[in-house]
Amino acid sequence: MDKIKIGVVTTSDRASEGIYEDISGVAIMDTMKEYLLNECEYEYRCIPDEQAIIETTLIKLAREEHCDIIVTTGGTGPAPRDVTTEATENVCQKLLPGFGEQMRAVSLQYVPTAILSRQTAGICNKTLIINLPGKPKSIRECLDAVFPAVPYCVDLIGGAFMEADEKVIKIFRPKSK
Repeated sequence: MDKIKIGVVTTSDRASEGIYEDISGVAIMDTMKEYLLNECEYEYRCIPDEQAIIETTLIKLAREEHCDIIVTTGGTGPAPRDVTTEATENVCQKLLPGFGEQMRAVSLQYVPTAILSRQTAGICNKTLIINLPGKPKSIRECLDAVFPAVPYCVDLIGGAFMEADEKVIKIFRPKSK
């Protein structure tokens, strides 16, 4: 079974300064541990809401660390310091807007302010980058909504073969002919 390399990036001025604990990044890793049967290696970063730093971090995780997937949390709202979406769009060669559309659709079932979220996803080299909101409850709701398509996307871009625990989440791969 392939080993999966997962980048986890929390963008938060206060968490990166140690003012409060980063529970969102931990929530991503905990969710991935529940989903995946593969052995996973995590490249964790907690960085400030600075677009240049976010872009540099994403590029390094994709190109140098060769992550199969990078999942970010934070910086997807409308506030002036929310620049994770712009950073992601700048480093990706292809955008996958369906991820953001699906995450917002699911989040709208819980909160009307989900329309303010600007989550997106894209491909940087051979790495899938997914932007998630900052709250752990929202992280799980959004990952539950989009993860069924993630392993097949990673297959298509040349990443490691992901195997999920079907008791936790059902992934989808088209049947071969």
